[in-house]
Amino acid sequence: MQVNPGMLALIFVINLVYITLNTLRFLLVMRGYRYFAAFTSVIEITVYVLGLSLVLNRLNNPLNLVVYALGYGVGVYVGMLIEDKLALGYTMISVILPDPKSTLPAVLRTNGFGVTQHAAYGLEGERLALEILAPRKNERRLYDLIKTEAPNAFVIAYEPKYISGGFWLKRVKRRNARR
Repeated sequence: MQVNPGMLALIFVINLVYITLNTLRFLLVMRGYRYFAAFTSVIEITVYVLGLSLVLNRLNNPLNLVVYALGYGVGVYVGMLIEDKLALGYTMISVILPDPKSTLPAVLRTNGFGVTQHAAYGLEGERLALEILAPRKNERRLYDLIKTEAPNAFVIAYEPKYISGGFWLKRVKRRNARR
């Protein structure tokens, strides 16, 4: 059994590319970017067939399979890193503040975030509840503002599936009118 370092590198890179594309395609579908996902899948399956054929034609060397598996694991990680950098979609953040007179809503609005606020009541009395919809690319900045202005805030984040009307609809329409 002869080891070919060039072939091992090729198998690793092909599977890394395939799984990176696979991870991105899955995330694109989940976030509603169906046309981009379909285009990505064409490239993905081409790379997959190429990589799989390289390994299946060389099963006499178990190292090929090990390198294929390593490419798979690294590809998942790289795909997630790329998706984090792209930060597609929106996040919905619910914040419950112990101080009903908190200045956090004003600070967030000053920084361009849309905030809906309402009175809430918890075990220890009156609270201020906020709902904030933000592009994922601004999520880290939003968390930093919340932590700085209201370190005792209770924060929950989730990904909305459907958005219609309100602050965001107006902003998107204005953006499209400028194009």
